[in-house]
Amino acid sequence: MKVRVIGGGLAGPEAALTAARLGCPVELYEMRRIVDGKPLLTPAHQTTDFGELVCSNSLKSESENTAPWLLKQEMRRAGSALLRLADQSAVPAGHALAVDRVQFSRLIQQAIDAHPAIRVIREEVTSLENYDGITIVATGPLTSDALSRDIQRITGSQHLAFYDSISPIVDAETIDMDRVYFAARWDKGTADYINCPMNREEYDRFYDALLAAEPAAAKEWEKLDYFESCLPIEILARRGRDTLRFGPMKPVGLRDPRTGKNPWAVVQLRKENLRADSYNLVGFQNHLKYGEQAKVLRLIPGLENARFLRYGQIHRNTYICAPALLDETLGLKEKERKLLFAGQISGVEGYTESIATGLLAGIYAAALTRGEQPIPIPRPTALGSLVHYITHADAKNFQPANITFDLLVPLEEELRKKVRDKKERHRIQCERALAEFDGWLASIHPHSTPAVP
Repeated sequence: MKVRVIGGGLAGPEAALTAARLGCPVELYEMRRIVDGKPLLTPAHQTTDFGELVCSNSLKSESENTAPWLLKQEMRRAGSALLRLADQSAVPAGHALAVDRVQFSRLIQQAIDAHPAIRVIREEVTSLENYDGITIVATGPLTSDALSRDIQRITGSQHLAFYDSISPIVDAETIDMDRVYFAARWDKGTADYINCPMNREEYDRFYDALLAAEPAAAKEWEKLDYFESCLPIEILARRGRDTLRFGPMKPVGLRDPRTGKNPWAVVQLRKENLRADSYNLVGFQNHLKYGEQAKVLRLIPGLENARFLRYGQIHRNTYICAPALLDETLGLKEKERKLLFAGQISGVEGYTESIATGLLAGIYAAALTRGEQPIPIPRPTALGSLVHYITHADAKNFQPANITFDLLVPLEEELRKKVRDKKERHRIQCERALAEFDGWLASIHPHSTPAVP
């Protein structure tokens, strides 16, 4: 039995490579393609490449015993192909795993092209009916209107949507290095971030200009309902003069070596690639007109003469109401349709989380092709906790989620009273989660063979 994977972002290629590794013939569909010599793209993508990262280039923290670290550790143990490729294309980013976007996409393409069991089909899927096999829907936040309507028809449920935004990228050669300094917050990891410090007067000037900046015109398909953890910087600014200083411009732990003190506010820049010829303005996603962005961002110390390779943008993010629709194996509760969902359309938020659910969907789809009932991943694991959230949250107030310790099974009350230190509690939770994960992997052996390094 074949596995059809729809979507060439992050979850789709991970699901395809996983299912193929486990012995399944795979058809990988991607609607971005070249038509009459011109690229047919989405409102947010700039290329037809697999695994194109349209916002940040970070796959979050690699600090031991953090929730993102735990999720990635589980993925590595299960043989995640894309995480292995992310490690190969990593750029220095302190304690985070960040990738060279172009190299990362190239490696994904090469891995898919090299696998004899994967057939790539560059066309839009508009219907989920009449397919003799298992289908994994991993179409992401920019699912086409036609497929969205078909999913809505099949599920009988209204889609929910929020609007995600993209951070600007600056040409490294145009940064005034005499006005900035390299540092990592609290000196964690290597000092790979460029920090643009602001005194109070500079911050106030920037803040006032940001509030006065003209927003970009809303398109027909936009209903500006943002995801709370990825708000445009101008929206945050409207919540109060100091909101940015306690958010993306927080100076805590970023001592300026020239003064020996923390600045009033700071803007951090992160490498986009190994050549270090471009930098991402961390947390500076916005929905302003391009000309307005240029004026406001050039008020940041060190960026007075900056050339921006990409300005901030906004794009649609579509996801299903997973608590009402999905079971714990990411399949529609109406099982005979043989439909699984993975990535952001399933209700997870974030690059790492999308890849992780793609990995899981590939494992589950492979089990179904063998005529087996998939074994759900245990709740105490990071990935299990993520799946538990999207399948058990309040359906009426469902919002996508990143992996956090709040999703994990808490320690017993007696142990919580005994262990007061939060870091030690997290260490114990991670230790338990990895033990549960290893047990689950053993239970699906020999089909869980890791990917070849």
